[in-house]
Amino acid sequence: MNSRPAALGQPTIRTGPECHDQVCVTCADQAVAVRVLELTADGLAVADTDAGPEEISVALVEAGPGDVVLVHAKEAIAIVEKKS
Repeated sequence: MNSRPAALGQPTIRTGPECHDQVCVTCADQAVAVRVLELTADGLAVADTDAGPEEISVALVEAGPGDVVLVHAKEAIAIVEKKS
């Protein structure tokens, strides 16, 4: 979620998506573990998230379908569990 300063003494005005009580892969300040469903073109994959399937980048890791990866800002940054 993006924010911009408001006038002095006024609350910050937020722009962009609101995730409410759940953490989303796109705008979270923390990494989230998700399972890779399928690999697509150009280092991308479809992952199973709490919000449903989302496209993420797996360019930094050697992940495949069934693997659980740690994702921050739609980028897989580590493999948590390899599919057996």
